[in-house]
Amino acid sequence: MKNKPLSVISEAVQIIPMPNDSVLPEPSTEFVNSPYIQDVTERALAYLNVGYPVHFSGPAGTGKTTLAFHTAAQLGRPISLIHGDDEFGSSDLIGRDSGYRKYKLYDNYIHSVMKTEEYLNTQWEDNRLTTACKNGNTLIYDEFTRSRAEANNALLSVLEEKFLNLPRLRRADKGYMDVHPDFRAIFTSNPEEYAGVHKTQDALMDRLITIHLGHFDRETEVRVAMARSGLEPVDAETIVDIVRGLRSTGVNNNRPTIRASIAIGRVLANLGGHARMDNPIFMRICRDVLSTNTAKVTRGGQPLMPEVLEEVMQKVCGSRT
Repeated sequence: MKNKPLSVISEAVQIIPMPNDSVLPEPSTEFVNSPYIQDVTERALAYLNVGYPVHFSGPAGTGKTTLAFHTAAQLGRPISLIHGDDEFGSSDLIGRDSGYRKYKLYDNYIHSVMKTEEYLNTQWEDNRLTTACKNGNTLIYDEFTRSRAEANNALLSVLEEKFLNLPRLRRADKGYMDVHPDFRAIFTSNPEEYAGVHKTQDALMDRLITIHLGHFDRETEVRVAMARSGLEPVDAETIVDIVRGLRSTGVNNNRPTIRASIAIGRVLANLGGHARMDNPIFMRICRDVLSTNTAKVTRGGQPLMPEVLEEVMQKVCGSRT
C-alpha cells in the first residue's frame, strides 16, 4: 500500500508503531490545544461516540490531519491509517492475494511404496480497512477524495450495514466480515477544485457527518507558530499578522496558510533574528516564503503580490515600532 512515512504526517503528533500495521498517536510537545481545537474535537467526538463517521473538510493548511489524529487519540484505540491515492483499487483497502504456499508430503511408511501428496494454497494479506474492521481500530482515511470513487465502494456497507464484503479468496466459507463494535472512522478531504481531487459518490457522503474547517483563529495561529518555531510571542504575532493580512488579498483567500507562519518562524529562530522591519533578513524570508501567488494576481501584466506583500509588511511591522 502506498503511504507516506509516518514521521512526516504531523510534527504535532507523535506516532507509536503497533502490531498488525497499526499506530498509536500521542500529542507531541508542539501540540496546541486551543479553545478552537477543543471545540472541534468535542463536536467530532459527540458523533464518533455514537458510531457515526466524521469528515473534516477544508482547504490545505487548516489542520485537518492533525485534528483527525488528535480526535482519534481521545478514543483510546489503535489507528489504521490510509492516504488517498489516485491509483487505489478496492484491494488496496481490503486486501489481496499475495502469492501461494506449497506443501509436499512424502509417505514411505511401507518400504516398497512411496506416497506423495502436494497442496497449493493461496496466501491472503489483509489491508488496513479489513484490519480496522476486524480489530476495532479507528480508521483515519486522509484525503480520501484523492482515491477514485469506485475504490471507496467497500466503505458503503462498512459505514451503514456494519459488515465488510470480502473476496472469496480470503475465506472459503464466508464472503463478508462483521465490523467490530469499537470500529470508528475519520475522513479528511480538500475542496473539489483542488488538483488531484475526485468527486466522491453521494452515497458515501450521505453516510458521513461533515465538519467544515477554516483557518485557525488568530490566537491559535500565534500559539502554533510559537510552539513550532520557539519564537517569542511578539515575533510570532508579527509573522502571523503578516500572513493573515496577505491571506485576505489572495486569489481564493486560502493562501498563505499557517505553514507559511511556521516556515518563517523556524528560519528566523534558527538565524537568531527578530520579526522587525529593520531586520533585512526577516524581510527577505517573508518575501521568499510568501511569494507563492506572485504569478496569479497581476496589474497591467505585472505581478501585484510583491507590492501587496510590501504594504502588508510595512503596515504590520510599522505598528510595532
